[in-house]
Amino acid sequence: MVQITSVSRSEPGFYIPVSGAAGGIAGLLVGTAHGSSLIGLILGATLLAATAYVVTHFVPQERVARWGILAITALAGVLLAGVAGLVVGIGFGWFFGWFIYWTYESRYRKKLPPYLTAGQVLWHYGLRVICGLIFFFLIAPIVVVMPLSFNAEDFFTFTPEMLRFDPAGYSLKHYHDFFTSSDWQHSLWNSITIAPAATILSVSFGTLAAIGLSSEHVPFRRSIMAILISPMIVPLIISAAGMFFFYSRIGLQGTYVGVVLAHAALGIPFVIITVTATLVGFDRSLTRAAANMGAGPVRTFFQVQMPLILPGVISGGLFAFITSFDEVVVVLFVGSAGQKTLPWQMFTGLREQISPTILAVATILVAISIMLLTTIELLRRRSERLRGMSPG
Repeated sequence: MVQITSVSRSEPGFYIPVSGAAGGIAGLLVGTAHGSSLIGLILGATLLAATAYVVTHFVPQERVARWGILAITALAGVLLAGVAGLVVGIGFGWFFGWFIYWTYESRYRKKLPPYLTAGQVLWHYGLRVICGLIFFFLIAPIVVVMPLSFNAEDFFTFTPEMLRFDPAGYSLKHYHDFFTSSDWQHSLWNSITIAPAATILSVSFGTLAAIGLSSEHVPFRRSIMAILISPMIVPLIISAAGMFFFYSRIGLQGTYVGVVLAHAALGIPFVIITVTATLVGFDRSLTRAAANMGAGPVRTFFQVQMPLILPGVISGGLFAFITSFDEVVVVLFVGSAGQKTLPWQMFTGLREQISPTILAVATILVAISIMLLTTIELLRRRSERLRGMSPG
């Protein structure tokens, strides 16, 4: 038995304007880079709309059309910006070739329920485009900083050598400056000694608070929870000013202990929230069974409860560590020159001496944050599997 499938073609009044809109966005980016965003927008929209019409009406094979689009955009990229333009042109060409036929062949409906209306389909993909633009807006500054940290010159901009992908335009000298400078190493050592101590305090107090507040017989537990997580809600400058005046009265302002306690106060809310979320699916009959078997509260906590909530505890600890390691406002108020942390050194470098070494440090911090957040995600999935909320 032979199954005959028909391909649903979109109307030219739909896929050609949509393709033109995509080309307009690309043209806007390219035109802005060359100082004429409006001309880029108009040319991009016009050229891609015309390309969509030509390839769908006069080129019988999709593969040939897509390779042709890729070759044209790659050539245009080389003429406009050399090697860097070639890379961008290849990316645009691959995307446009796929996008034109994705809309022309109505492939965008393939994985959607057939009963959706045109407006629902538009909202389905429009929401994803909006989320993608927001993500691009948030991630673009980080993506720009990372290659700039390898600049061979002492500039905060891309040099012509970097844009040509010339090896002479790239260097590791800023990373060398970071690892050989006494000021940077001193601030790094302060961050390494302060953040773990603050994390230990945050995990200890935050875990105990979350377990205590998870009991229904605790009076005013909602009010207590709101007070404990208030450092996440109150503006950081207000918390820093309050800590400054309080620590000045008790003699902790400008001391190592004061900075650790301040960072611990900022990290405790993260631990409380993650541990409380883990305790939502915790079976309390396990603790009652352990008590019936003769186990004391301490033994029950470490041998029964802790293994099950451990992913939440570790996740909260990682959040607390990131908060302490990246924090700069509170340490400016509470710390002294002897407690100058890595973010404080970066802030000082931006004010007093503009050095690209800051970009190298920022890249290292981003890499550390990515590793820690990846660990948190893996722990979250493990916690869900332990609680039976997701398949193994």
